[in-house]
Amino acid sequence: MQNHNHSEHTRNTNNESHKMSEEHKHSHGNHHAHMVADFKKRFWISIIATIPILFLSPMLREIFGISSELKFNGSAYILFIISSFIFFYGGWPFLKGFFTEIKSKNPGMMTLIAVAISTAYFYSSAVVFGVSGKVFFWELATLVDIMLLGHWIEMKSVMGASKALEELAKLMPSTANKLNEDGSITEVKTADIVNGDKLVIKPGEKIPADGEIVKGDTSVNESMLTGESKPVSKSQGEEVIGGSINSEGSITIEVKKTGKDSFISKVIELVKNAQESKSKTQDTANRAAFWLTIIAISAGAITMFAWLVFTGNDFVFALERTVTVMVITCPHALGLAVPLVVAVSTAISAKKGLLIRNRAAFEAARNLNAVIFDKTGTLTEGKFGISKIVSVDNSISDDQLLTYAASIETYSEHPIAKGITDSFKGKLLNVDSFEAIAGKGAKGVIEKKEVMIVSPGYLKENNLSADTDKFDEMLKDSNTVVFILIDNKIVGAIELGDNIKGESKEAVRVLKGMGIKCIMITGDNKQVAKKVADELDLDDYYAEVLPSEKADKVNEIKKQGLKVAMTGDGVNDAPALATADVGIAIGAGTDVAIESADIVLVNSNPLDVVSIIKLAKATYSKMVQNLIWAAGYNIVAIPLAAGVLYSYGILLSPAAGALLMSLSTVIVAINAKLLKVD
Repeated sequence: MQNHNHSEHTRNTNNESHKMSEEHKHSHGNHHAHMVADFKKRFWISIIATIPILFLSPMLREIFGISSELKFNGSAYILFIISSFIFFYGGWPFLKGFFTEIKSKNPGMMTLIAVAISTAYFYSSAVVFGVSGKVFFWELATLVDIMLLGHWIEMKSVMGASKALEELAKLMPSTANKLNEDGSITEVKTADIVNGDKLVIKPGEKIPADGEIVKGDTSVNESMLTGESKPVSKSQGEEVIGGSINSEGSITIEVKKTGKDSFISKVIELVKNAQESKSKTQDTANRAAFWLTIIAISAGAITMFAWLVFTGNDFVFALERTVTVMVITCPHALGLAVPLVVAVSTAISAKKGLLIRNRAAFEAARNLNAVIFDKTGTLTEGKFGISKIVSVDNSISDDQLLTYAASIETYSEHPIAKGITDSFKGKLLNVDSFEAIAGKGAKGVIEKKEVMIVSPGYLKENNLSADTDKFDEMLKDSNTVVFILIDNKIVGAIELGDNIKGESKEAVRVLKGMGIKCIMITGDNKQVAKKVADELDLDDYYAEVLPSEKADKVNEIKKQGLKVAMTGDGVNDAPALATADVGIAIGAGTDVAIESADIVLVNSNPLDVVSIIKLAKATYSKMVQNLIWAAGYNIVAIPLAAGVLYSYGILLSPAAGALLMSLSTVIVAINAKLLKVD
């Protein structure tokens, strides 16, 4: 009964988690899609309504020499009615935004647009009903049209930048094949899966949940999750990730993680947090936008005052200048400058398997002087692999030696045995009379010969001599060495070590080329550390460092005046990751890594550290470009809008101001979308 309740609780929790995730995804995606559709609809309806306004407006008829016969009794009222529709229907998003901004005491671009169109509308309406002056209905209509178009384009840009991230949520299949205790298979909803369930995944199907293979061998396509283009071989006892595709064989898995604990959910959450994470550059942009709003309102008031008091122009002309200033100074492009770059860079990083948890730390990556690497699992594979085979019997080749060893070790569960069998890709020989030698190795009969795989300790205990220069050299490397005996005669030895990742050497070379020091911290002995450091050409290394001492070493390096990134697997390295200026966790499956690091590398590839730094530099460059364009544009445009060059015949109308402002915004959006990393 207790187990039943626990299972039900887990299932309910998982259901709720799934529903919440679905609701969030559904509402979040629909919200953006609705806004795009709304701006598009309002734009097209308003543009159609603008056509009669253009023909009925006295000022435009004069400018284009259109016959005054279009004017008829009541035409001004028709102009007012159509303009009122555009003001309230087309201008509603801006009027609504104005009240929201005022309520939150944070005036911004919506305030400016609302003030501009309201000034034009209410003044023109007053003229229609008897006040002396000129109507600005056509300026009002075109201003609303252009700003709606600008917002429509911008919303599409924002949605386009976020689309790659939203695709993550679609990776999970909706159903799964559950294996029942009686051997039958039932199709169930993915939301109903709980930990411990056994699922059957056929070739070509998506894996419904994170789990462990309990039956079968296959290769899995994880490219959508990790960026690894080649299918990854998987066999019994190995983990698979929900959302990846089963390429070949039929497998049975036992579910290990569901709901919020699953890999996909954590990736989505990380991406969401990354997008919401406050950027220091964004704070600068927000402050600039606020002050630009204050400047705009002040500039509008000064413009009105100056034209009325110092030039003696009529109120209509002064009003036109004021409206134009209010429009041109709208901090629209400035407000979009940084968020768009953030959205695009987050999408790029997610595609590359670089998950940014802390945007401020990510931005700091552009100034790094040193990258500290943990050794095991970061620069190296973190598991036993064959580094050298030595045969001392001329009748037995290195390949034959490995075949003998792998055939015996297939029956052993020891980590050394796994290192040998994992490295062997050939055909195994038949083994009879297998026997484990406790703590010393294993033996068996192959082709009527007794084959033994034993440790150096076994040789010493049994007074067997292994005195050759080749063996001495292997033993000095401080790696693990096992000897192969055939009929009690030493025929060779295999050296196993933690192999260096193929990408590590290239990562160190590129980083050093960028002027960044490469340092290694490891708990291994000095001999092993020196060997790895020499092979990778590291600038420095620290050996025999306890996990608790790693953070102290990071601080020690920081005190040299260096901006430091720490890269590790996130288990023993958690304090060091938190201490560094930028903490980079290798391997997104490690919970501690996710909690302690600023950035998580899904692919466990040291070269991705290079990608992080390059992306940080490119992102910052785009942010600065956009801020310079947005702010610089306003600095030049405000005086023109106010009429500083009026004596030279240069004046910006409200509609022209709106067009240029929208153009500025579009340029900022395009510039953000051009962000690329080699």
